[in-house]
This record gives sequence, structure tokens and C-alpha cells, in this order.
Amino acid sequence: MSDMAAFCEAVTAWAAGGPEGPARELAERLPVRTVVLLEGPSDAAAVNALAERRGRDLAAEGVCVLPMGGAMSVARFAGLLGPSGLGLRLTGLCDERERGFYERGWERAGAGAEQEFFVCAADLEEELIRALGVTRVEELIQAEGDLRPLQIFLRQPAQQGRCPQQQLRRFLGTKKGRKIQYGRVLVEALEPGNVPAPLDELFARL
Repeated sequence: MSDMAAFCEAVTAWAAGGPEGPARELAERLPVRTVVLLEGPSDAAAVNALAERRGRDLAAEGVCVLPMGGAMSVARFAGLLGPSGLGLRLTGLCDERERGFYERGWERAGAGAEQEFFVCAADLEEELIRALGVTRVEELIQAEGDLRPLQIFLRQPAQQGRCPQQQLRRFLGTKKGRKIQYGRVLVEALEPGNVPAPLDELFARL
């Protein structure tokens, strides 16, 4: 396990009621300067995949990519890590429906104007599907060996009348681990100039 991964685990344990000491000691020793607060592991997979594509070692830069296990936890994590806690710079990526959680979390943590987060229209998967186009995403699904499950899924009555982008977005969430898998796959397939704006803006601030 890398030191930055150990820091992420220590922070997660702290947020769940564990001791503060391990996270604080690692933050000082590494040192950590920025924490990217994300809802879950699929968002982290996408962020890490884009970092690799761009030749960036975020851990070496002092950046911790931290999936929180749900946007409702953002106030807790921001309070522990931001100005009122470890004093680290906060940023993040969230869905439009989660904007309020992040805004309130930033406010409760005493984060100033320099603390930024970036908002996807629906979610990151929808942003990536829109950037790549339905045909290209279907090609990637076939290449990953998931064409048959997709065909079965599309025949379900609940999918009739939905647009192809909505169907693909829903398909990615139908099996445990699939969103994580495709978080990486879709990012790796992007053209360099076609990265969704919220993700691109996040990297511009790191």
C-alpha cells in the first residue's frame, strides 16, 4: 500500500469515529497539500485514469484522491480535512443533485473562496458518455465483453422510451464494480481535447 493510500484509509477511519492521530501524522509526513473529495470509487477510478493519461503522479504532488462513500459525508470529511481540521486545500467533483451537500459542507468547514469543487450535469458517467458518443461507448462495452448483458438489459420494459445515453448510463450501474471498471475504460478512450469540462477543470486546479 502506498503512503497516500494509507492516508486515505486513515482519514476514512477517522471520519467513521476512529483516532485522529494516524491521519494527522501521515498528513505531516508525506506531506499532503490537497484532497479531492469524491462520492465514490468510480469517480476515483476516472480521476486516477486521467492522471495516468496526462503523466501526472498525484500522490507525488501531494494530492489525495478520496472517495467518501456517499456525498452526504462531505461535511464530515471537509470538517476534518479543511481549514477547521488539518488545514488542507479541498476540491472535489460532484453530481448536480449533490451540489447542496458540497456547498453546505464547504461552509461548515470554514472553506474560503479558494476551496473549489466542480459539478457534473447529471453525473460523471453521463458526462463521459456524452463526450464519447453512444456508438463509441457501445464499442467499448463490446470490447470489455459486456455486449450480451447490454442487449439483455436494453430489452427490459423499463428501458423502453429512454434515450440511448440514459440507457447506457443506467446499464453501468446495474452490476457491482461495473461503474468502477468503466470509469477507467471511458476515460482511457477520450480524445485529449474532449475531456468533460468538470473533470478537465478539476485537473486545471490541481
